[in-house]
Amino acid sequence: MKVELKRVNDAVHFEASSPSSTVKVHIDGSAEIGGQGLGVRPMEMVLMALGSCSSLDLVSILKKQKQEIKDFSVTVEAERREQVPSVFTKIHMNFKLTGEIDTAKADRAAELAVKKYCSVHDMLVAGGVEINYSLEINQ
Repeated sequence: MKVELKRVNDAVHFEASSPSSTVKVHIDGSAEIGGQGLGVRPMEMVLMALGSCSSLDLVSILKKQKQEIKDFSVTVEAERREQVPSVFTKIHMNFKLTGEIDTAKADRAAELAVKKYCSVHDMLVAGGVEINYSLEINQ
């Protein structure tokens, strides 16, 4: 696996790319270090990675279980420690699903998606981050 980042301006705005996609991701720092709000901050990207890693597997498992997903979203919130480096200490993911979804199947699928299949989860937990999640299912 490989990614490339190229500096876009004379501040801290970067464009990231990967051989697996033609999509470019814009990354920028905080205003304190010269960021101009032109991209996602790196630690936000970590939360996006966790949320997407878990979500991809959750949707895949639910589809294999023949569950009808009409809508899906996840909110990922985190707490960081004060001292530098300001790493995450706690993360909570809230999965919101709408459709004809069996609650027991969704609970089991979420457990597998987050704790068994998501490599981002495992890396963060190995680093001492407390991660939990909740499910909201609307029929």
